[in-house]
Amino acid sequence: MTRELKTVRDFLRYAVTTFTRADLHYGHGAGTAMDEAAFIVLEGLSLPIDDINPWLDARLTAAERERLAGLIDARVTTRRPAAYLLGKAYVQGLPFYVDERVIVPRSYIGEILAGEPAFLPAPQDVRSVLDLCTGSGCLAILAALNYPEAEAHASDISAGALDVAARNIADYGLEDRITLHHGDLFEPLAGRTFDLIITNPPYVDEQAMMALPPEYGAEPAIALAGGEDGLDIVRRILAEAPARLSAGGGILCEFGTGREILEEEYAHLDFLWPHSEEGEGEVFWLTREAFRS
Repeated sequence: MTRELKTVRDFLRYAVTTFTRADLHYGHGAGTAMDEAAFIVLEGLSLPIDDINPWLDARLTAAERERLAGLIDARVTTRRPAAYLLGKAYVQGLPFYVDERVIVPRSYIGEILAGEPAFLPAPQDVRSVLDLCTGSGCLAILAALNYPEAEAHASDISAGALDVAARNIADYGLEDRITLHHGDLFEPLAGRTFDLIITNPPYVDEQAMMALPPEYGAEPAIALAGGEDGLDIVRRILAEAPARLSAGGGILCEFGTGREILEEEYAHLDFLWPHSEEGEGEVFWLTREAFRS
């Protein structure tokens, strides 16, 4: 096969056909067989991932052909997300190292932070940021870049996830600005308060966990499972967040599809439901004042 396929175009077409026939599941940075194939080909060749067209007719060396053939075969036979096969995921165009100790990052929060919506505090007003359930550390890094005057903290219950986060933080040279904490939610943070809390906690409900396709089953269950209705950890965060917010501060939390449940259980809270390009209502914003009113 590697003798017959010569160019980037050849491998792209072959990958799309192979993935379609294998009935793979997507959602870890790519939504279609074409997107997945393009990512594997470009990242596998260490090319920029934003546009495959300039490279389509490039002829590949024998070693490059072997590498792509191996990646395409592994994607089908193992059903592992492409990000794990390549050790790389992108959030808002920025690369991050990932492996099976963390979920593949795909939060709406990165897009919201990049858009700098009016409801978020101005960069000059944010002196402390917390990324709760940080995983790979990507949101903590994005927050540190967006809020250059802020001291950033990131916590996770998984020591393995924190090892991945530490690697990414070092890659961005942010060791002096982001402090990692190992523990359960706010527990390791010693009473600190924050101007901004961001969190993408586990929120997959029990029924959905039992039906996960292999690609999602490859991710750590502790980073996905949110209890019977998916909101067990979100409820804990809502209970503890008011005491952890500075005056004028707020929390941006991704929670999945449980908006109706939250609106019914927390009718006294004036949630703001920001929209993102790919989602609507999967994230809420609450200020400390909203909790106290």
